[in-house]
Amino acid sequence: MSYSTPEKQQVFDLLQSIETGDTAPISFINPNKYIQHNLTAKDGLQGFGELLQQLPPNSASVNTIRLFQDGEYVFAHTDYNFFGPKIGFDIFRFENGKIVEHWDNLQEKTAPNPSGHTMIDGPTMTEHAEQTEQNKQLVRQFVEDILVNGNLDVLQNYFEGDNYIQHNPQIADGLSGLGQALETMAAQQITMKYDEIHKVLGEGTFVLVVSEGTFANKPTSFYDLFRVENGKIAEHWDTIETIPPREMWQNQNGKF
Repeated sequence: MSYSTPEKQQVFDLLQSIETGDTAPISFINPNKYIQHNLTAKDGLQGFGELLQQLPPNSASVNTIRLFQDGEYVFAHTDYNFFGPKIGFDIFRFENGKIVEHWDNLQEKTAPNPSGHTMIDGPTMTEHAEQTEQNKQLVRQFVEDILVNGNLDVLQNYFEGDNYIQHNPQIADGLSGLGQALETMAAQQITMKYDEIHKVLGEGTFVLVVSEGTFANKPTSFYDLFRVENGKIAEHWDTIETIPPREMWQNQNGKF
């Protein structure tokens, strides 16, 4: 598959190399500076290589569904088999044409949600590049209002009625589905708290928000991808990953 920018193409090829074993895309990474935020991998290019070597032969599959760019950042949404079936977001930062930093968030792949949507299906192509900044502002404000501050009084301002396509495996479509899921979690005394937004990246109609908080009282990394349509939030994908205790970290760069 060919992409519109060299950076997007390099990220696509690098992710594919996890499956194919092709060593050429390794050259896209700066060998002297590769800051790793996947806490199960050691820092630097050596850590990347060691992680791949742990994979059983011919066990990996990589199907990158969405790929977007925001300045020096390229972010991907991928269907993996990587130590088991997972859905993942990867963010790569470029400096002088080389990849110098990587963040990711992985969640076990599950069955379709109550509305029949998988964690990865739906539109893949972005539109309206000229709306990128306003869409990023809209989504940031939504996450701050609703998920960080819990101000549910303004929830309806961000949606076109009950029209909201949901890809979270536990939640049905619509604001009604979201409300029902929150009620169920509350009844089971499962708390989900967003404390801080670390990144808001976008290209056109797609915006990715990287946040830190807690889920079921465990430190958690939230990656939420939103699709905006006519100034309203129309669709949502996400991955939720528990942050391991610091003594288990293979690098000291932190998750964010």
